[in-house]
Amino acid sequence: MLPKSARMPAIKDSHIVKIAVKFVDDTPQMYPQLIEFDQRQPLSAIIQNLCSSWGIPDAESYALQFDGINYVTEKNRNEVKNGTVLKLRFSPSKTTNDILEKLNGDSNEEKIRVLQTLQVLSEDNTFALEFIKEQGLSLIITLIEDPACVENILQYALCSFVCLMEHGTISWDILQPSFIMRNVALINGSTNEDIQQAALAILENIVQNSNKCALVEKEITLETLLKLLRQSRQHVQQNTIALLNALFIKADESKRRMLATTLSSKQYRSVINSVITPTMGAEMAHQLYVLQTLTLGLLEQRMKTPMDAQDQDAQEKIKELRRIAFEADGIDPIPDVTARRHHHSGAHSGHYKKLGFKCDVNPAQDFLETPPGTLALDCMIYFARNYTQSYTKVVHENSCRADEHECPFGRTSIELVKVLCEIFRIGESPSEQGQEFYPMFFTHDHPFEEFFCLCIVVLNRTWKDMRATTEDFVKVFSVVREQIVRSIVGRPATLEEFKNKINSFTYNMITTLRQQERTSREECESTASAIVSLKEKITPEIRTLIKEQRLGYLIVGTRFCKYSGGKRERDKYWYARLSPNHKVIHYGDCDEKTVPTLEELSNKLPVIDIRQMLVGKECPHMKEMRSKKSSTPLGFSLVPDGSEQTTLDFIAPDEATFNYWTDGINALLGQPMTSKQLEEDFETLLSMEIKLRLLDTEGVDISKEPPPIPPEPENYDFCFDS
Repeated sequence: MLPKSARMPAIKDSHIVKIAVKFVDDTPQMYPQLIEFDQRQPLSAIIQNLCSSWGIPDAESYALQFDGINYVTEKNRNEVKNGTVLKLRFSPSKTTNDILEKLNGDSNEEKIRVLQTLQVLSEDNTFALEFIKEQGLSLIITLIEDPACVENILQYALCSFVCLMEHGTISWDILQPSFIMRNVALINGSTNEDIQQAALAILENIVQNSNKCALVEKEITLETLLKLLRQSRQHVQQNTIALLNALFIKADESKRRMLATTLSSKQYRSVINSVITPTMGAEMAHQLYVLQTLTLGLLEQRMKTPMDAQDQDAQEKIKELRRIAFEADGIDPIPDVTARRHHHSGAHSGHYKKLGFKCDVNPAQDFLETPPGTLALDCMIYFARNYTQSYTKVVHENSCRADEHECPFGRTSIELVKVLCEIFRIGESPSEQGQEFYPMFFTHDHPFEEFFCLCIVVLNRTWKDMRATTEDFVKVFSVVREQIVRSIVGRPATLEEFKNKINSFTYNMITTLRQQERTSREECESTASAIVSLKEKITPEIRTLIKEQRLGYLIVGTRFCKYSGGKRERDKYWYARLSPNHKVIHYGDCDEKTVPTLEELSNKLPVIDIRQMLVGKECPHMKEMRSKKSSTPLGFSLVPDGSEQTTLDFIAPDEATFNYWTDGINALLGQPMTSKQLEEDFETLLSMEIKLRLLDTEGVDISKEPPPIPPEPENYDFCFDS
């Protein structure tokens, strides 16, 4: 046997990568240099060598920068890979001093030019720390507060301020009331939408992250926000809704209800509906989702409040339900209070039984369960008052049915409200990734109650179509839940559109859909030995097909939101995709709409360098998310070889993306794919493949066991005569 040294090729030095470096100004005499970048060598020595080659004397004034905006530091230098193109430019310290010198000068043109540079460079944490250390942030604040500041300077100063503060190194509490009032004045008085957009972002952060919320709340009126929503472009509208959400979150319960009442007014609803367009961005969808979650969340208190026996208002609502249903003129025929009290246990008890309460002697007992608590009573009385004809029809139709076929209005209404609270997650905090909002909830001042009114009529119809009895209660609600869930797919724009959709999902339609799905499952789960053998034969093909699909998904790539300090950074995204040869993962910054090519993604992670993948709570970046109530375990990290290299961290926008990426990475690493989606896809594809292969056997009974082999003949002395 050959010695090990003869059998294995020499391992090249993994600390050295071959890169290109160009001078930032593209000076003709400064030709790009191809160098070997030694990760063990200090950056200062590498920069000194580059400057010597170009004849630059003051090497300490220069630094290396990635192809984007980030400077190369001792912390991130491991991101420099083979083929990386770096730029040599002035260091953060030198650039900061130059910018501060120009900002303290008299030339507005120079100020505008350096502020444009500052806005770009401020996104890099290394530069931002240096600029803030040199009191640059204070100078920017002074520029913004100066009433004589020209518009262009003010615009870039505001945008630079937002970028500098987003790094989280300076507390928002340092800002003085004069600065806040200046931003309020810009929102109210400026016609420059870039200025308004930045000022709105600043005020939103002040509300969320400082103790100055009360001042913003006092100075910003809903009329101002309404004007901005009505007259501005989408990015200003987006920041306006974000500020509105921030004020909503920080407000106490009474102020929240006042805000919700104003937002439900016709003028606000029409304006909010006008910003809902097919072309709106992901951030606008997220802000509308947050607004919907917050407004529906106001129902949580009633949902979690059991009915109090001493609550006179609630008792009157229960009596009103009876009066509307059984007294045509709405007047109780027993005027005497004492007589009415004695009469209650008789005729009224019978009425409450017909209304479908479980406790007909004391219906208040039916509203003790939370959820839905007294919210169910609110919805029921809303239906009775606003849709009296439909309400009395539902009650009287069931009064005429045999007792066993009655659809108990009280009991079914309470359960329906509970189901709606579950479907729309009433009381849950908005998630950081959520974008699922329903435009129909912005079309009415009482959207939840209106939604209930549509659903209770459908529930009564479904009960009748199913010829259900009280023993079928659970079965009926499984159908009704499915009718509702199928009807809200596609986000109906109006309640009328939802009504048309849910009316099309009749009990017969749901039964047909279920039968089709059941048949598919039964065929796939068949235990016939021939089918089992066929499954075993084609299983490897299906697994290979799924693997190819996952890798294809990675080649197309995905846009991810950026996170900092466990918080999503608005309007900041990065893109990751696998090279077609499955050897390198390319990644880099991108915008919201365009899909970057491989060449545009400057960062690379060779698959061969990935030591392992971490998911969920194991990921280092998920530690910052654990304290957040709304966080979801959709994070995963790629751990490269070498302890000095940092992990590549992801937070998937949804569960499907998480499943596809983790499956794809496992496939690249030669490990089993383990996601839930894998088994679902496998069962679906396996079922389809078996159906296709069994098309010619339609109508043929496939027995569970193969037919027996006939016994051997007594002798083999026979032949065939033609």
